[in-house]
Amino acid sequence: MTELKDKELREIFALFSDKAPADVRVTDTGRGEKDFRHAAVFTAEDGERLVIKLSDNDFTSPERIGVWQRTAAEYRALGYYSPGISPARDGTFPYVSYKGRRCVAYAEEFAKYRILEERTDDDTEGIESDEVFRDKWIMTAKVAAKRFDFAPFPSGYCLFERFCPSDKTDEVTEQAAEWKAQADKLPPRFGEQVGRIWALWQKNRAELEKVYGTLPTSVFQADLNTTNLLVDDEGHFVGVFDYNLCGREVFLNYIFRENYGRDFERELEKIRRVLEISSEHYEFSREERQYALMLYRCLKPIRKDFEIEELIKSGADEAAVSECLDRIEHYLTVDIKFFS
Repeated sequence: MTELKDKELREIFALFSDKAPADVRVTDTGRGEKDFRHAAVFTAEDGERLVIKLSDNDFTSPERIGVWQRTAAEYRALGYYSPGISPARDGTFPYVSYKGRRCVAYAEEFAKYRILEERTDDDTEGIESDEVFRDKWIMTAKVAAKRFDFAPFPSGYCLFERFCPSDKTDEVTEQAAEWKAQADKLPPRFGEQVGRIWALWQKNRAELEKVYGTLPTSVFQADLNTTNLLVDDEGHFVGVFDYNLCGREVFLNYIFRENYGRDFERELEKIRRVLEISSEHYEFSREERQYALMLYRCLKPIRKDFEIEELIKSGADEAAVSECLDRIEHYLTVDIKFFS
């Protein structure tokens, strides 16, 4: 913790509090030059702490922060802890000058609980227990059941939409194109199978796009990783924070995207378990049951963490490449049952 001498930070704090600031700790939470984010944890002279977040990117705006604020409030209304998001003293989410940038600023309550990743118990740090896994999906199913419709923008998991104005397309389509570019570098003998896989994916994607709008949505926090899950001293799940990817989302898409792995069968097992847990608090529609397989085929067999690039770099033999392509084609065509 450093002594608060920075004039910019003192002036920013004064926009949100009439107390005297004693010191501040600033953490860089951004991801590169185009995603500038700092979280400043201020401590007032009376010991009270307040987090002020400063962002300069194309997915943070006063309008979006207002939706994040509403979403956090809805999670709390369902009985889950989420630090409150607050505007400045004048009721706005102001733009401020900070480190030569024009940043939008908002305040967040200092969390009352620790994040799961920080919790250490019996030499186990940041591991999601079966109980936490179940409880976070019960929470999410309850949010889905509310069918919230107050977000005019999609979540970071969006499909057939762009999350940021600077995005050229949705992430799924972008990653599929990356897969195709790598697969085209394989030896010529694999060209026919690569073309067949790509044609299967494109056909399925086109069919899914026709019906995707019929699937139910709600407004979700949309980032259930261990750095955003809050637990009490006994390790019990209590809630979430960090709404940067928050937005309107198809619940089924959210489930599939949050549960991933390199082993297709283990991944499917995890997805089916979430569907089972969610079914206790959410009634899946006829359309969700009907189009789940189509959605899976769009999202899963071709994706960013594919093996093709690794196989090329490692100089793997053609048998390994063939096995990889056969597995991808299998999961693009096999009939998978997601609901009993």
